[in-house]
Amino acid sequence: MSVDATPVDWEQARALAYEAGRSAAGPAELISLPEADGRTLAEPLRALTDLPAFATSSIDGWAVRGPKPWRVIGRVLAGGVAAPLDEDGTCVEIATGAMVPVGADALIRIEESTRDAAGLVSGAPRSIPEWRLPGEEAHKDEELLPAGTAVDPAVIGVAATCGYEVLSVRPRPRAGLLVFGDELLTAGTPGAGRVRDSLGPQVPGWLRRCGAIIDPAAVAGPVHDTLDAHLEAVRGALAGADLVCTTGGTMHGPVDHLHPTLAELGAEYVVNTVAVRPGFPMLLARIPGPDGRPRFLAGLPGNPQSAVIALITLVAPLLAGLQGRPAPALTRVETAAAVPGRGDFTHLALARLDRDGRSATPVGHVGSAMLRGLSNAHGFVVVRPGTQAAAGDLVPFLPLPLVAGERP
Repeated sequence: MSVDATPVDWEQARALAYEAGRSAAGPAELISLPEADGRTLAEPLRALTDLPAFATSSIDGWAVRGPKPWRVIGRVLAGGVAAPLDEDGTCVEIATGAMVPVGADALIRIEESTRDAAGLVSGAPRSIPEWRLPGEEAHKDEELLPAGTAVDPAVIGVAATCGYEVLSVRPRPRAGLLVFGDELLTAGTPGAGRVRDSLGPQVPGWLRRCGAIIDPAAVAGPVHDTLDAHLEAVRGALAGADLVCTTGGTMHGPVDHLHPTLAELGAEYVVNTVAVRPGFPMLLARIPGPDGRPRFLAGLPGNPQSAVIALITLVAPLLAGLQGRPAPALTRVETAAAVPGRGDFTHLALARLDRDGRSATPVGHVGSAMLRGLSNAHGFVVVRPGTQAAAGDLVPFLPLPLVAGERP
């Protein structure tokens, strides 16, 4: 196992993680529409027929032919098939959503019509036709959504409108979490040399927002600071997960056993340390799986903010690739205050967006071991190596993950 610890450029690290996920994405599967929420389209969603499939009334009123007045010869409701209007001076009562009869010249709103004592209908059509034409929304075989689209209720609705009963989707990756560190408490207040674990409770939520499945039983720790304990825990977690995240132990200190564990498991580094501050001692490794598909281990630093930076730097792109989704994109914002650079490293500075999402203000309490700033932020201003950002500069912005499937 090669152990080159030269920090990888931050943008390159994100790209490497994404490509690792894409190359290991699972096969497509067919599932019913109600089960598809939160999945990812494995194939483009195409219209199975013209939408609408037939001329459809947009109003309640009359479908008429020829000059007025019109003699009523029937009624057509939504779901019914109207007989053609073959004679001038005839009409049928029509409901919203109903099929417009062949031969109709116009539709007239019920509230803009009259009916005389003989039952004849009069009225004037509006200048714009009051029906939807076949193919107005989409034509048969037209691509409505590309492969890689996150499925949400709106996508399910479009698929149902087209006539789909099942969708071809990517499987959701299963994730696990191992918390390392004998110094961690899982209950009570910190003190006497021990600190409260904040990553065990929060990392599963970030993983879910990136599309992974993680059950409470897949979260374990604190794992004792011995090589044997690490090996046993990682082997057990990999047995039920496509991705295992670990917290702490990514350096080479006296109780950091993650690198020896990976070597024992025959792992290959995708990324080993990243030129980013905070968070540089992060890693992503590929581990051979018993079925021929690789499993992944993401080593997150023990400091909480650094761990979250590692998660959105390496884990979010990896999970996007595993699901066949596009790589997480950066937006651009204007900085409301100066943000310093970090020399040869990319600086990710916690910031809060204004109401229109165009301006970002750096927040306080941003030490790598702090979470207060993170709880008040929407993401990170990205300051590239060798640069700094002045107030008013337009800079890249990395948003924190949204709820899975949520629209920005």
